[in-house]
Amino acid sequence: MNAVHDSLARQGLVRPQDGRMIAGVCAGLGRRFGIDPWIARMLFVLILFVVPGSQILVYPLAWILMPAEKPAWQAPAPTTL
Repeated sequence: MNAVHDSLARQGLVRPQDGRMIAGVCAGLGRRFGIDPWIARMLFVLILFVVPGSQILVYPLAWILMPAEKPAWQAPAPTTL
């Protein structure tokens, strides 16, 4: 599974930490193809009307296969003594 995640991450297909509605699949697809996440969501819904039921299989599969975006590294807050 790590090989699939690494391959998709190299191609830019990751589920972002911000802009998610459910799992970030449409937001990740939108980011990868340079379109607004809302447009990707609308296309996903329109395809549901054309091919009913396909998204019930495709979305969970993409959720499993697309790796989550790694959070940006933040320096630890300085501690005061």
